[in-house]
Amino acid sequence: MPLKKEPTEIRYLYKFKFDDGTEKNFEVVLNSTTLELIRDDPKSKPEWTRLKFAQCENCPLPDTIEYCPVAISLAKLVESFHDAASYESAAVTVETAQRTYFKQTTLQKGLSAIIGIYMSTSDCPVMDRLRPMTRFHLPFANSIETFFRSVSSYLTAQFLLMRQGHRPDWELKNLQGIYKEVNLVNKGMTTRLLKATEKDANVNAVVILHSFGDGINYFIDSGLAELEPMFEVFLKDPTAQENVADVHDPMRSHLSR
Repeated sequence: MPLKKEPTEIRYLYKFKFDDGTEKNFEVVLNSTTLELIRDDPKSKPEWTRLKFAQCENCPLPDTIEYCPVAISLAKLVESFHDAASYESAAVTVETAQRTYFKQTTLQKGLSAIIGIYMSTSDCPVMDRLRPMTRFHLPFANSIETFFRSVSSYLTAQFLLMRQGHRPDWELKNLQGIYKEVNLVNKGMTTRLLKATEKDANVNAVVILHSFGDGINYFIDSGLAELEPMFEVFLKDPTAQENVADVHDPMRSHLSR
């Protein structure tokens, strides 16, 4: 049965409410098919959004591009919090079509979640590899949740590649390479934001994303050891899966005899 047709747009509404009663709202709107950010570019683009301003060392964009697409997407958010401190307390609510999330947390953690969406959907050739994860965005995710979503997303891509006749990377070798490139972008954006803001909320939000990128390599190198106990039902008797497959595929069962 085909999945129910999705709306043409996916919306994530972030609401920040502070102890002094002030509120700031930001809505992220994505094309539901491509997951590309539907944005309203600022009329006056800050100098720090120019491509050549603290350009990421691995930036693949040509010199004909005047502005960094990620920086442009972040401009309004960064300006709104340019004088905010990382550990300022905030009640953060995230509204989606399916459910609402809420957490009393630090501003840097709330900003990290929304900045991660912007960076992955803004047509940066490096960050685009993480774009599928935004379809299943999980605000306030911890490390293990983020790692699981990342690996699951990548393995889904490998399955689709296999279906198209290409060689899949089941060993996750290229995923580590992707995150090395992503971390260079995180480093570059941190440098930009240091020059674009007075206090550290925006900067440390990107630092949090960088720490996830660093952690994924250890997570893969460890053989996903933290996840292994959860899959014991599969691992304790690998042949059971083959028997289940035979039940649903009589021809395969017949040929194996």
